[in-house]
Amino acid sequence: MLQLRKVHHIAIICSDYETSKHFYTVVLGLEVIQEVYREERQSYKLDLALNGDYIIELFSFPTPPPRPSRPEARGLRHLAFEVSDIKTAVQELQRQGVTLEPIRIDEYTGKRFTFFADPDDLPLELYEG
Repeated sequence: MLQLRKVHHIAIICSDYETSKHFYTVVLGLEVIQEVYREERQSYKLDLALNGDYIIELFSFPTPPPRPSRPEARGLRHLAFEVSDIKTAVQELQRQGVTLEPIRIDEYTGKRFTFFADPDDLPLELYEG
C-alpha cells in the first residue's frame, strides 16, 4: 500500500511575479526559502514556507494560459490556510487591502471560514481551527 506522509508543496503559476511575490510574502507573511531565475525558461521559482514548513512554489512564465479558478470550476477548488482567530486574520488582510467574503460557519464542523483571492483570482480560504 502507498504510504503518503504529508502534502509536500503546492505549485502556483502567476501572471505578475512581483505582485504575487508581494502578496504571498508581505500580505500573507510566508517566508522566502529560495528564489531563483531560470534563464532557459525565462521563469522565476520562489520557494515559500509557512512556520518553517516548505509549502508553496510560486512560478512565473512568459505567457501562461488563463485557467478558470472559481471554487466551482473543475480542478483545484481552493487552497485553505488555518488560523486561530478568523476575525483578527480578516482584519489584518483588510488592512492590507484584501477583499474577503463574509465569514460563514461550516454546517458540519461549526467552524468559521471565509474566502478571498490572490492576485490571479486563485481562491484562498481562511479556516478557523
